Amino acid sequence: GANATRGGGAMKLNIANPATGCQKMVDIDDDKKLGIFMEKRLAAEVEADLLGDEWAGYTLKIMGGQDKQGFPMKQGVLTKDRVRLMLAKGEQCCRGYGMRKGERYRKSVRGCIVGHNIAVLHLVITKKGAAEVEGLTDNAIPRRLGPKRASKIRKLFNLDKADDVRKFVIRREVPGKEEGAPRRASKAPKIQRLLTPVGLPRKRR
Repeated sequence: GANATRGGGAMKLNIANPATGCQKMVDIDDDKKLGIFMEKRLAAEVEADLLGDEWAGYTLKIMGGQDKQGFPMKQGVLTKDRVRLMLAKGEQCCRGYGMRKGERYRKSVRGCIVGHNIAVLHLVITKKGAAEVEGLTDNAIPRRLGPKRASKIRKLFNLDKADDVRKFVIRREVPGKEEGAPRRASKAPKIQRLLTPVGLPRKRR
């Protein structure tokens, strides 16, 4: 439409903070503020001081984005324009629902360089500044699920190889189905990559 042909314009910044699990969408119309992202590539780190006083000292990493027609940016395509690539199932920008093994589609993707035709940029906070940003750094959302892989459970609790990982699985309480039911069940993930007496001889084979 008219927006696609016109240079500049508003851009949405979808900013995530991995430390707290919070996410915030910020609309920016000011070309001067958006200038810090222009000509930058995916995975580039940008100092966010120009976005406002509260962003002083923050560093944001560009993780992805979509253009005004909704086509995603693809890492490794060194252009600002939209290109059509042959993509197989499982590649970035190709979900591949219903595709057969070896089948490839020609799909439109946007290059990895940020330009004025990007509508949404996905950013992650890699360095926190002095000030708090409302909705991003002022509260923490607890993770709903704990780790599933044996090595990640070990890492979380600083366990040794001799320790039994099964004793450290994080269980999640599930409320009873009936109204006022006292019974509270709990769920725990099935541990992956757990060394068992059955698995060891298989591994040696």
